[in-house]
Amino acid sequence: MIQVTKLNDTTFEVTVTAKSTTTHTVTVAPDYARKLTGDTCSAEHLVHRSFDFLLQREPNTSILRSFDLPVIARYFSEYERVIQGML
Repeated sequence: MIQVTKLNDTTFEVTVTAKSTTTHTVTVAPDYARKLTGDTCSAEHLVHRSFDFLLQREPNTSILRSFDLPVIARYFSEYERVIQGML
């Protein structure tokens, strides 16, 4: 289960409940969110779907505890293309 809590306009706390529960702090610049979503959904939804993407590739215990959303593309080059299709 993924729970996303908006802390402010650019920062979100994500709790992933699985075999082990983990908490992550994710920042999303508004221009990056617009680039990926085309303003079709909220940044919270983008973060949630981004964790869906990550959890398909690695366990929650392997996800960084704090990161800027664009960092995902450094580890998974297909991220931006795939996430746009997921939204």
